[in-house]
Amino acid sequence: MKKLAILAILCGMLFPTSRAAAQEESSPTVLSLEQAIRIALSENIAIRVADKDIERAEYARKGSYASLFPQVDGSGSYSRTIKKQVMYMDFDMGAMMGGGGKEEESGAETKAGGGGASKGGGIEVGRWNTFSTGIQASMPLVNAQLWKSIKISGQDVELAVERARSSRLETVTQVKQAFYGVLLAKEAFKVYKEVYENALDNFQQTEKKYNVDKASELEYQRAKSTVQNAIPNVYDAENAVVLGLWQLKAVMGIDLDEDIDVAGSLMDYSLTMFRDIQENDGVTLENNSSLRQLAIQAEELANTIKMQQYASLPSLALSFSYSINAMTNDFVFREFNWSPYSAAGLSLSIPIFAGGRRSNAVKQAQNQRDQLVLQTENTERQLRVAIRQYLNQMETAMKNFDAAGSGVETARKAYDIAAKSYNLGRSTITELNDAQLALTQAQLAQSQAIYNFIVAKANLEQTLGNDIEP
Repeated sequence: MKKLAILAILCGMLFPTSRAAAQEESSPTVLSLEQAIRIALSENIAIRVADKDIERAEYARKGSYASLFPQVDGSGSYSRTIKKQVMYMDFDMGAMMGGGGKEEESGAETKAGGGGASKGGGIEVGRWNTFSTGIQASMPLVNAQLWKSIKISGQDVELAVERARSSRLETVTQVKQAFYGVLLAKEAFKVYKEVYENALDNFQQTEKKYNVDKASELEYQRAKSTVQNAIPNVYDAENAVVLGLWQLKAVMGIDLDEDIDVAGSLMDYSLTMFRDIQENDGVTLENNSSLRQLAIQAEELANTIKMQQYASLPSLALSFSYSINAMTNDFVFREFNWSPYSAAGLSLSIPIFAGGRRSNAVKQAQNQRDQLVLQTENTERQLRVAIRQYLNQMETAMKNFDAAGSGVETARKAYDIAAKSYNLGRSTITELNDAQLALTQAQLAQSQAIYNFIVAKANLEQTLGNDIEP
């Protein structure tokens, strides 16, 4: 796992050796969204696994091309004869040797051979040890089914590449969501910290009034409890920031102990909300990864059908073999008499009958093609529904943001008035707390609206496949 140096390089940072540089090195590395995505695309485990899958498909494709080249195999064997074969010959060996009269007198019919006849009239042939070695080579000359399978292997590589692109799109979306989650947590922490500071300031003002008998015991206790109630919210918001950063580091694929922070704020994304809505008007699904994978699978199935049909066509192959053999009764290798043998030929295979296996294989591939057509239709319908849903979420979030913006402005004015009135003794601490609660809710609603908008936009971009071009 690459350490802080990777983050520093991608952020364009340097690490001097001075004392100031040491302090700079101990501070968190601030990452923009683009830098976080760049790191994730090189370090994320899912992407690295997808790249390995591409390599596997490439190896499989190269292995299929190897079928077009000659296949050469070597062989060697040794056998020990346990019982020799016996050969019988139907002619009078004794007559050929000039001793026929004597054998005729005895009335015996003997079948003999050179080297001495056996009792059964046969001759043992062969030697006790047989050695053999050689090479065999074969190469397809005409094989339509093999050629089509090679094309399918190339489409497997294309499918693996598209799946890797899908993993990258998903990783980019996850990084965006985690990055936006940290920004939302930081906005919430900022709001709750402001609430705590206001509550603390109000408590100090109330305490001064209480000490000079200008505030009641009830107001003093209410102001004190408001401060105490604000503290857990600050801790929870701070913990949410830490957890969000951990989630971001996990998605990026870097060490969880790395000290990082995110750049920018949610309000930065509010400036382009209207433009983003306009840009996504009239979207298309031509770059959607799921549909592209289904299209590649449809091409593969079309070639698979042809490949199964080609199984009924004749195939022609060239073969060659060369071997040398030796037979002996001992193991004196230098005295072996080796006998070479070689042959070359053409082999024509004509499929005639296979019990319906080939036709059923074609029908099975056609059935898979029909299933894929239905699956593609259903997937496209669901994607169009998802696109409309994301666009509606973006429009709703933009409206909520406009409404929340007006609400924040109104709530802040109301809080300022309530704070001044409370300091002048014209309102109670309850009215001041109500104004603070309204301001807090408006601020959180505004941040939530921006977050909902950019998360819906990230999901829409993943669906459209626009982040990473095919």
